[in-house]
Amino acid sequence: MSPSKQADVYFPDHGDPRYRVHRYELTLDYRPGPNRLGGTARLLALAGSEPLREVALDLADFRIGRVLLDGKAAHYAHRGGKLRVKAARPIPAGAAFTVEVHYSGNPKPVRSQWGGLGWEELTDGALVASQPIGAPSWYPCNDRPADKASYLLSLTAPSPYTVVTGGRLLSRTTRASSSTWVYEQSAPTPSYLVGVAIAPLERVLLTGEVPQTAYVPPALLDRFAHDFGRQPQMMRFFSELFGPYPFDGYTVVVADEELDVPVEAQGMAVFGTNHVDGLRGWERLVAHELAHQWFGNSVTVADWRYIWLNEGFAKYAEWAWAEHAGGPAASMHAARAYAQLAELPQDLVLADPGRRLMFDDRVYERGGLAVFALRQALGDEAFAALLREWTAARRHGVVTTDDFLAHAQRYGGAELAGLFDAWLFQGALPAFPG
Repeated sequence: MSPSKQADVYFPDHGDPRYRVHRYELTLDYRPGPNRLGGTARLLALAGSEPLREVALDLADFRIGRVLLDGKAAHYAHRGGKLRVKAARPIPAGAAFTVEVHYSGNPKPVRSQWGGLGWEELTDGALVASQPIGAPSWYPCNDRPADKASYLLSLTAPSPYTVVTGGRLLSRTTRASSSTWVYEQSAPTPSYLVGVAIAPLERVLLTGEVPQTAYVPPALLDRFAHDFGRQPQMMRFFSELFGPYPFDGYTVVVADEELDVPVEAQGMAVFGTNHVDGLRGWERLVAHELAHQWFGNSVTVADWRYIWLNEGFAKYAEWAWAEHAGGPAASMHAARAYAQLAELPQDLVLADPGRRLMFDDRVYERGGLAVFALRQALGDEAFAALLREWTAARRHGVVTTDDFLAHAQRYGGAELAGLFDAWLFQGALPAFPG
């Protein structure tokens, strides 16, 4: 069975591989004061290879108004983060079906070992950052990275608030004291990459071949202009190195809060006020989040075991940009990362770090080093060709480590087997790739 049709190994209770969603239509209303969210989620889906007797959705603790299956009221059970919709008659294998859920409540983050994930109430507004399992905090979904769908999001909020999500803004309509923002994300998107920001923010346009927009607290506009001033050049460089940018545009949000780390979403990235210092002190993270649009967002892991394919390439992109922008060579950054790893326990297997360690710094640093080692083994020209063909052939798809190894061996042959075994499948740190 294809990995994309299996339950996620690290989060087997999230998602359901027995069906896939090809479109979400979310019509929501949010009131920041009472932190009240309500509306309708309509899912257009396809049954898998077996008839479906129920449709299992991931959804946190909301009040359910009603549930429709193919337009008819359906029986359902909602407990433990699962909304199970009963089919009056089994949905035939391969058949299209529609689920509609009317719900309301006070959204809050999903609890996890990394703290709260998903919908977060801010001092003035709200922010959604769902990686890896936070999407059910605000809408019913098939919460697994291999299930990618298009989105139509209509969100109504008080007019002083700006509503931002990835994708193309179709319309903004104001009636009385509320405004409705309608966005279309046509590119296939996993649930964890649907980001939202609702806050009083200022819109900024950045120049460049790819449309780039930012939403920034007014007090940070000057600092932002300096810190993100080279993002258009970064976009151009990455488009040459990795292949054409895979989405219609790119949006940056600076939340008016400090955040532990920035986070990527589809066609979008969210930073905190602490990442805008006016000194370009966090430019490596600007590069990191932008690189995720290729590695993680367009080319998405089939399940979370393969997270190094997201974070290793994004980490390497930090080094490649620094080198291109006149800073230290990528080899210098790699050497520093190697020295840091050498001081840490050698018990992480990059190709399958385990749920507990999937966001460990070693996944990022060792992942970047594995990519750098591949560059050293192939040479710059073949390495760049490998990257461009990888992002083109797998554009908007889902991948595994084995997929990447098979792709890479077309450029380096069987001699790459030892390199990949040492960096991906062994715990001990290999020799520095010199």
